[in-house]
Amino acid sequence: MTPRIKPIHQLAAILTILAATAAAQNSTPTLYTRHYENVLGTSLEMKLCAPSAATEQRAEAAVLAEIDRENAILSAWQPTSEFSRWIKTRNTPVKVSPELLDVLALFDGWRQETGGALDASAETAVRVWKTAEADHRQPTADELAAAVTSMQQPHWKLDRAAGTATHLDDAPIALNSFAKSYITDHAASAGLAAGATGVSLNMGGDIVLRGSMTQKIAVANPRADAENDPPLDTIQIANRTVATSGAYRRGVDINGRHFSHIIDPRTGATAEGILSSTVIAPDASEAGALATAFSVMTPAQSRALASRLRNVDYLLVTASGETIASPGWAKLETAHLQPASFSIQKKAAAAAQHLDLLISLELASPEGGRFHRPYVAVWVEDKDHNSLKTIALWASKPRYLEDLRSYYHDAKLSSMDFTTVVSTTSATRSPGKYTLRWNGLNDAGKPVPPGHYTVLIEAAREHGTYQLMRQDIDFDGHTVQKFTLPGNTEIAGATLDYSAHEQ
Repeated sequence: MTPRIKPIHQLAAILTILAATAAAQNSTPTLYTRHYENVLGTSLEMKLCAPSAATEQRAEAAVLAEIDRENAILSAWQPTSEFSRWIKTRNTPVKVSPELLDVLALFDGWRQETGGALDASAETAVRVWKTAEADHRQPTADELAAAVTSMQQPHWKLDRAAGTATHLDDAPIALNSFAKSYITDHAASAGLAAGATGVSLNMGGDIVLRGSMTQKIAVANPRADAENDPPLDTIQIANRTVATSGAYRRGVDINGRHFSHIIDPRTGATAEGILSSTVIAPDASEAGALATAFSVMTPAQSRALASRLRNVDYLLVTASGETIASPGWAKLETAHLQPASFSIQKKAAAAAQHLDLLISLELASPEGGRFHRPYVAVWVEDKDHNSLKTIALWASKPRYLEDLRSYYHDAKLSSMDFTTVVSTTSATRSPGKYTLRWNGLNDAGKPVPPGHYTVLIEAAREHGTYQLMRQDIDFDGHTVQKFTLPGNTEIAGATLDYSAHEQ
């Protein structure tokens, strides 16, 4: 028999429950930031608002679990995924998951909506270009024509009522255009269901905001895509999604010329007219699909399509550096749109500072799978070991800085704000690969004189390893220098490329 609670004890128990409930309702949610590498083939920045650390941990686990679950369904790169198994079938109705059926149906819809500018079989032409790259030549007209003929065929037949999908042909297919966005949107919803009050997921440059989360978003300049380069624009949104597509981080290189990895399925040609297309939409799949399609379509075609859709805004950067924005874009801006022609900015800065240092680093993958990004600091010291410029600092809270013991000892920490880190939308990045720039200014924004300086790269893990890399460089304004630093446990490798510029 269950013991009976005496009235006074019962009242106390009720009051305790009510107090706890009120405290939970009135508590101000805390913002938690996490960084992962090698998630869906890219990097993941996760921001969660939650009333407690325990709730945040549940929400974080739910986000990652949903990503893993849907990746096991939709991945074109996992041989055991449901999609990979289905793609091996021919002319046989196969019962598939609701997610795979949904994504295939979305591809059908966007193929029709864009007049063929978006097609899952664009992978057919991608392989033609990659083969030509390996042969150090451009594809022939016949090769591209054959690819177009293949891409324009129906690739599957869906029966929504029966829940089946029939694969019809041999054209290579990849669900690249928006499957990543589709998964990310569902993962954000899973985080909310697990107790988070707000979720922001930046999956390699495509961002989903859900719940009570308002964020400033920097739009990467396609001509200046180092992590710390000035953005092209900054916007502020809530409960919407942003996707950016562009060829400035991926593509093929043939005889000294770079070609986009984005293919126009209607012609087999690479998309060279648009350097970057950023789309804001209510739905992540819609934003991802349109960002890819707008990279292929003409600006006039993109404008006409966007005008038929609801709550869609966009910013295009053409190959000539022109920026083209939708009528509603300006309402979202928090700053003025900057010039896309970075070469002009770079030349002016170099003339004043005598130097342009590009730092490329690749984080080591401990076991080949998903991993937490380590805390990283990159900074510059003078010959007397005084800290002059913080180039990058990746640590979500001040208390983690002590793990970066060299930086913590040298740098000035009082002015650092860990609550206003702006997320960046950009073309999809490779996991763990980052580029940083130093233009010769110190932390006060003043140019340093030519002389002897040291670049330091420090990486540490909580309760884990610690690594410090350093490279001395003489900045004299006219001697080009390049250094390759050996890798270690946390950083697989780094290069420093100093391009001097005469006045």
